[in-house]
Parts: sequence; C-alpha cells; structure tokens
Amino acid sequence: MSATADHAEERTNPAARLGFEPGQVVQEIGYDEDVELELREGIEATTGQELVDEEYDDVADVVLLWFRDEDGDLTDALVDAIGLLEDGGTVWLMTPKTGRDGYVEPSDINEAAQTAGLAQTKSISVGKDWSGSRLVTPRAAKAKR
Repeated sequence: MSATADHAEERTNPAARLGFEPGQVVQEIGYDEDVELELREGIEATTGQELVDEEYDDVADVVLLWFRDEDGDLTDALVDAIGLLEDGGTVWLMTPKTGRDGYVEPSDINEAAQTAGLAQTKSISVGKDWSGSRLVTPRAAKAKR
C-alpha cells in the first residue's frame, strides 16, 4: 500500500489511527448501545477477526474498554483489564467526550491509570461522542521508544 493510501485509510478507518494490526485479539469490555459502531467495525476489518467479549478465556493483545463515569471505579476496571492482556499488551480506554453523558475527567483517567500501573501514551478522538486513551504498562512504553 502506498503512503498516500495509508494516510487515506487513517482518515476513514479510526482503527488504523489507533494502531490496530492484522491478527490481534481484541477483547471488548463495557459494550453498550452507545458505543462507536464505526470504530468497532474498523477494528474488526483491520484485525481480520471479530472482537471477543468479557467471556473470552484467554489473553488478548488489546483490551478495548468502554467506560462511562457511572460505570463504577475506573482504577478497578483498569486493573481488571490488565489481567486480561498478553505481556506488553495495550488498553484502549474509551470515554465519552466533554459534555456527553458519562464524561470522565482527564485528571481522573490519569490518576486511575497511574494507580493501576499504566502510562497514558496517546489520546485521540474516535468519533462524534468518544475519546480514546492508549494505556500501556511502563515497560511496554519504554520498549516502543
């Protein structure tokens, strides 16, 4: 694929901007009717397989965590997500954008991530209503440098 085609795909497929790769196992947690369906479809198209749900009984390369303020304790949710990951895996935390129902303050995301032992490496808009925060273990962040 040409560099121009790569850039075009990044604009049209939000999963490409998030760094999903073919063959990755992506475990989705917190799915509800309000999630960004285009992102989910893009992830499945990019990885070449369906997202797995909370019942999946093996480790995943990426956890896609949809989280709203009323969903409980974010730190607990992140700790649980880490336990589902392959070593060096990534958590993509999806939270509603400012002003949307369930909005989570950026400072709360940062604090919960640090408490859970994660480092935030990237934040990105993933649709009309959702923002994504890429969270990794500190050793995984260093390995990516």
